[in-house]
Formats: sequence, structure tokens, C-alpha cells
Amino acid sequence: MEESAGKSSRRIGEMAEKLAAGFLKSKGYTILARNYRTQTAEIDIIAKDGETLVFVEVKSAKSDRFGTPEERVDTRKRKRIIAASKQFIFENDMADTPVRFDVIAVEIPSLDIRHYIDAFMEEFEPNGSYEP
Repeated sequence: MEESAGKSSRRIGEMAEKLAAGFLKSKGYTILARNYRTQTAEIDIIAKDGETLVFVEVKSAKSDRFGTPEERVDTRKRKRIIAASKQFIFENDMADTPVRFDVIAVEIPSLDIRHYIDAFMEEFEPNGSYEP
């Protein structure tokens, strides 16, 4: 029996996230959480790079038909990640911690990894308040 497209995509996404976490560890990052969920969003990987808290969106693709993986992190997705990051920061009392948002793109089947450091930031206000 063939695997459904949704199930296949989910498995590819999980594999890409696992590869991305391994990649970050190999670069000296400490993984704090994977698949952190709020009511409206999920952050694939939360890590520390030295003293900096890094929220990482992982995207994978088998083809560029719908754009490269990193191009699919649109404004709506960024806003959701930023909102979820504020909740994580609030819950973990990390308001004074420097923050960064990265994107990791994983090409399938080559498994090429592209890491975009500080991929977006413009909508984040570290001194803003969080309301659960």
C-alpha cells in the first residue's frame, strides 16, 4: 500500500528537522527544544548559539516547483514563529536573552543543507509584552 502524500511529507519534514538538529549540534549549538507548539504555531528547533537564543524554521523540498524551501518562509509564517518565540521567552523567563531567527533549508534527496543565520528579525520587538 502506498503512503499518503501528507504522511510522506510529514516523514520528510521530520527527517529534515532531525538532519538540521544534527547540523546545528555539529556547529556547537545546544538544542533546547524541538517542535515547540503554541495554539497557533510551531517552532521546529529552539537552540542556543553561545548566549543567543535561536529559533529555527526548517524547510525541505524535493523540487523547486513551488520555490526553494527557504522561499516558503513567508511573512505569515514569520509572524507566527515570532509570536510563538515570545511565548517561549515569557514561559522560560528569558526576556534579557539575545534572540535570532534562522532558517535551515534541506534539499531532498541530495540532503544539501543551507543555513540562513539571522534570516528575519524585522517584526520582533524584544521589549514588547507577551499576552497569553
